[in-house]
Amino acid sequence: MGSGGSLDAEYALKADVPAGAYHVICDAIVIRPVDVQFELIHRRAGTDVQLATWMQHFEPVGAFTAQPYELDVAAPAIQFKSGDELVFRYTGLASELMMAFIPNGDGVTKNGRIPNLTLPK
Repeated sequence: MGSGGSLDAEYALKADVPAGAYHVICDAIVIRPVDVQFELIHRRAGTDVQLATWMQHFEPVGAFTAQPYELDVAAPAIQFKSGDELVFRYTGLASELMMAFIPNGDGVTKNGRIPNLTLPK
């Protein structure tokens, strides 16, 4: 995605989530320089509450191959209620190309990993 474009990946929660570090893997193919804003969101009954947000600048590495991106992000606890969702949102900023940042859905075939989150334990 590029400037102004965002994508949400929703997950239906099944239980409480303790406060702690969410382990984030979001390897991506980067076509043009781009700033990406990442967010972890707790969605309940159509209302979004931001748990964590951060920015990262990416530069292309040349070939159409994924570059690694992995980190731990601290977030508060979620007290579960039926229908709750955890949302991982990423938004492209400051790029001239709409597809400047492409999360790696091809995994190892593009030398990367499928984007995923590991919840705190």
